[in-house]
Amino acid sequence: MASWKPKSVSFVRAVTRTDDFPRDGRPEIAVMGRSNVGKSSLINRILGRRSFARVSKTPGRTREVHYYLLDDRRYLVDLPGFGYARVGKQMRKQWSRLIEAYLGRKKELVMAIHLVDARHDPTPLDAMMRDALLSRGLPTVVVLTKCDKLSGSALPRALSRARRLLELPEQVPLLPTSAADGKGIDALGKLMIAAWNGEMATCAGREEKA
Repeated sequence: MASWKPKSVSFVRAVTRTDDFPRDGRPEIAVMGRSNVGKSSLINRILGRRSFARVSKTPGRTREVHYYLLDDRRYLVDLPGFGYARVGKQMRKQWSRLIEAYLGRKKELVMAIHLVDARHDPTPLDAMMRDALLSRGLPTVVVLTKCDKLSGSALPRALSRARRLLELPEQVPLLPTSAADGKGIDALGKLMIAAWNGEMATCAGREEKA
């Protein structure tokens, strides 16, 4: 398999309206998770860039759907963090509609990366997102972030609890990662390439057609 690491990366657009989603046919992988889960840091590590996606200590900073073009062939898409309480009700509804519309892009969307903070148990919001992804038959990878914050003995417990509490099917990959030290990023990158190449059906959420 060729190296998954992108040679070129460019920011394409920030989308706030469904009419503005790209319609050029390039395959897309979406990154999503609760606010303050470490999404921007992980995206920067995947892209191999220090500060391409803006990292903030303020939850809810990403308020649009951000499109990053990799090697002029495929998109990595950063969705707004869900579950942030310090925004108005109208804004939360707007985010919800935008994410719902995005997840309906069956032709372009080839995989979802669902981020969960390894230091905390998955929440009911995480369970809702799991349902939204798997009910669509969308290939999904659940990624535990900030694993460098856990001791060696705590990490296996966190992985076990995440799979049990989210009731993940065995074919859904669950990966421990760290944006700080790069743990698990290579394994995630290889799954991303498989998804972009249309090879993720059997291992992440839907049955392969005979």
